[in-house]
Amino acid sequence: MSLKQKLQKYGLIYDDIFYEKIEKYKNIFKTWGATHNLTASIDDGFIDENIVDSLFVLRSIDIAGSFADIGTGAGYPGLILAIAMPDIECYLIEPHKKKSAFLSFVIQSLEIKNIKVLSKKVQLCGDISARYITSRAVTNIKELLNMCENIAHSDTIYLLYKGSSYKNELKDIDKNIEVIRGLDNRRYIVLS
Repeated sequence: MSLKQKLQKYGLIYDDIFYEKIEKYKNIFKTWGATHNLTASIDDGFIDENIVDSLFVLRSIDIAGSFADIGTGAGYPGLILAIAMPDIECYLIEPHKKKSAFLSFVIQSLEIKNIKVLSKKVQLCGDISARYITSRAVTNIKELLNMCENIAHSDTIYLLYKGSSYKNELKDIDKNIEVIRGLDNRRYIVLS
């Protein structure tokens, strides 16, 4: 099944420009991934699964305003979300130089205008303010909320991509929390 068919299966419909950019991203990812070890696999199926996983949240939430993705790494979910939503201002916060260089190269190669890469820790990004904060596989929920205090405000919404162990992370967190089942019931989106 093609990536387009996988996304359409979940009601996620995108134009040809989106798919052209995604194909270019995948090609760059494979080249850089083979050399720089960006992630566990550069297999098409693995990449497609991570793209679908990144976008699955859009079935439940309409993101409006800016968003910041913490620890974007190889592009999940922030880069993929930004490609899917070209009118939304996006900050990709990635402190590892190798990964931020990869993200910058992808953005330049794909001529993406709505993304800014910040190659530093989120605690040093006090000059931005985000309506949404996304993150996948960075740290536990409580620590992430503390790390992001300087870029969040009273109506910031967190979209945290978590595995099934998220329940343990919710202990001692004094926030309104909603959990959305993600892709194939293996991913959960924790909202606050």
